[in-house]
Amino acid sequence: MRVILMTGKGGVGKTSVAAATGLRCAELGYKTLVLSTDPAHSLADSFDLELSHDPTLVRPNLWGAELDALMELEGNWGAVKRYITQVLQARGLEGVEAEELAILPGMDEIFSLVRMKRHYDEGEFDVLIIDSAPTGTALRLLSLPEVAGWYMRRFYKPLQAVSVALRPLVEPFFRPIAGFSLPNQEVMDAPYEFYEQIEALEKVLTDNTKTSVRLVTNPEKMVIKESLRAHAYLSLYNVATDMVVANRIIPDEVTDPFFKRWKENQEQYRREIHDNFHPLPVKEVPLYSEEMCGLEALDRLKETIYGSEDPTQVYYKETTLRVVQEDNQYSLEVYLPGIPKDKVDLSKTGDELNIRIGNHRRNLVLPQALAALKPSGAKMEDDYLKIRFSS
Repeated sequence: MRVILMTGKGGVGKTSVAAATGLRCAELGYKTLVLSTDPAHSLADSFDLELSHDPTLVRPNLWGAELDALMELEGNWGAVKRYITQVLQARGLEGVEAEELAILPGMDEIFSLVRMKRHYDEGEFDVLIIDSAPTGTALRLLSLPEVAGWYMRRFYKPLQAVSVALRPLVEPFFRPIAGFSLPNQEVMDAPYEFYEQIEALEKVLTDNTKTSVRLVTNPEKMVIKESLRAHAYLSLYNVATDMVVANRIIPDEVTDPFFKRWKENQEQYRREIHDNFHPLPVKEVPLYSEEMCGLEALDRLKETIYGSEDPTQVYYKETTLRVVQEDNQYSLEVYLPGIPKDKVDLSKTGDELNIRIGNHRRNLVLPQALAALKPSGAKMEDDYLKIRFSS
């Protein structure tokens, strides 16, 4: 199965790009599912069709679905939900409030991972396109396998063993005092089963022959900064980005003086997008005179982005940015093919690393692990500029 994750800052048009990508894949004969994992769903609005938690046929070979955290919770974590509800009710909360609060913060991100893994295992579709949450939430999602692994191995498994051993001894005294029972084996097993699924999915997410992220951005300063930060963090988690979509570019035929300043600014930001994400391919999409809503509008967007191309191809195979840790020292490796080291100038301002090559400048927003450190040396090796950092 080919997995394509669409992400970007909220409001940049990633849902429209995801839907249009799905239309093109289906047109080429791939069985395709576009799945929205964004808590604020808009995929149904984009297709202008009713969608539900389960895949709904949109067009031949194309299905759409919007993740329902409540249904996913009941289907996969019903025992845990009922136990949390029981605990909250014992503490005086009403039934409805307890039901709502049983969905702990971050659960929708976890369920989106589990849903992805389920579709991958079932193999019912050829292509899975994820209309993911805005970049901040999406990046937390990508960190879950690593964070959950540490927690499960070092804390949860020992606690689970102790709980199973002590429950028969403690339960007769605990329930009369607390008003609820200790968690049973089914409740204790559920989080670890979730972790095992997430850990298995990590292998899929980090395989750049199967999974790619496509960043959707706009030619605006704040949006570009967010996209650069997302690219850096995706690289930190070893998840490959193979394309950038620059959306809502004011076309040349717009000559109204009101847009003159906008067009001048966009021209500058368009160059920044191409320079800062080089050598990733950048697809430019114009600002349309109509809303991207409905299949007819999405067909036009599909033609603009892909034309006769196959969206399932891996558009760029090299890892353009890598963060490597060796002997308690970090290095940042930037793919700069054909650039000699003596043509590169480095400087750092705040959490940004500025790379100047001749008349071109590239700004990298650094991950937190590197932002507090200083560049201590650099070398070119195998077309990568390898920059060492020290405290």
